[in-house]
Amino acid sequence: MGNSQSQSPHAHPRFASASRAFTQKELEDLRSLFVSLAAQSQTNGHHVSLPVFQAYFQLHGPLSERLFDLITQKRKDGRLNFEDLIIAKATYEKGAGDEIEEFIYQLLDVDDDGNVTRSDLESVMITVFDSVFSPKRVQTGGSPKEEDLCFFLDSANFSENVHGNGEQSMSLEDSRRWFAFVPSVRKFLGSLLVPPDSGRPGAQVPHLSCWNHTDSGEIILKEEYAWHIGGVLSEEELDQWKLLYHSSLSGLSFNTFLGSINNSEGPTILIIKDREGHIYGGYASQPWERHSEFYGDMKSFLFQLYPRASIYRPTGANRNVQWCAVNFSSEDIPNGIGFGGRANHFGLFISASFDQGQTFACTTFGSPCLSTANRTIPEVIECWGVVQKKQLEKQDAVRGTVLERFKEDRHMLNMVGLANSSE
Repeated sequence: MGNSQSQSPHAHPRFASASRAFTQKELEDLRSLFVSLAAQSQTNGHHVSLPVFQAYFQLHGPLSERLFDLITQKRKDGRLNFEDLIIAKATYEKGAGDEIEEFIYQLLDVDDDGNVTRSDLESVMITVFDSVFSPKRVQTGGSPKEEDLCFFLDSANFSENVHGNGEQSMSLEDSRRWFAFVPSVRKFLGSLLVPPDSGRPGAQVPHLSCWNHTDSGEIILKEEYAWHIGGVLSEEELDQWKLLYHSSLSGLSFNTFLGSINNSEGPTILIIKDREGHIYGGYASQPWERHSEFYGDMKSFLFQLYPRASIYRPTGANRNVQWCAVNFSSEDIPNGIGFGGRANHFGLFISASFDQGQTFACTTFGSPCLSTANRTIPEVIECWGVVQKKQLEKQDAVRGTVLERFKEDRHMLNMVGLANSSE
């Protein structure tokens, strides 16, 4: 009787209210999708099977099975009916924030034992990595490396004790903090019922455009890191990232750095690997130009890449976002580039000599010290330009014109503080 009721079009008390979350056109489209998947399932149109569900949404492993179980309301009958689909999508995609967070938190408990342990998260991340990166890995015969998984897992906190086996479990609040650190994971897990072919949020990895004959082993920014950073960014900013500067290839020089980035109109991503092996950096939404004080907007953020992944967005405590001081003689205006904090006590800073830096806990981004010590020695410095589609089209239209060359020259003068010297 329970199964027959679950398959009745209006049997579930939540179905009517869930239906109201969609337009008539959306409901018709969902009905068409269900009919198609049910036909593929060979169930006389009554329900969708797990294998067909997995194939359509291109999800496999324990995470896909857990998602199917939650959508079918844990009936364990292997049958997803139309009303299940409507209720799940209404909750998971159109529900209140707390409803969505609770649903995703339940997703993490892949073995349905009431606890979200590190092994649960590892299983989830393997599925996520396979979905995001598998096309290239299949070609190369690769699989997710334990190191790549660990820098995501190590940013998670497990504050609850699991009775009986000594393991720790992640609470709902722990999961919210983790998703704030790794928004790319949250974005992906929040869009599992979006067909991959339509551009599933959280699945896009920027194309990393390096110079010709560049040894990939010298590049710090790998796809997993780019995907992590991109979790905060819009789809337009995830098209292509272009290498502008690399200290090992360009030379450890502040002037070379400024010259290398002067043609970049869009945001830039600064990445540092220090002598301790820690990798971190910042996303600069504004161009690097000479200023005697902080500037920038609240789109910038700091991040950690190794040994753990974390994103730190502006808290609103102050507007000390970007710092770019060039050729100043005052000790109160340290020459170099940085983010957050205050002068001589930055959230992240590289001196103009490019041979020393600092990272302090700062309220600007709510970030901790990003390395093992506040004073750091950079080993490798990279800067990438975020190239948006509309920017590429604009560059194609005006490349080589007198106006474009004038803008490039003036931008370089701005960075060294000479643009207005004759005005």
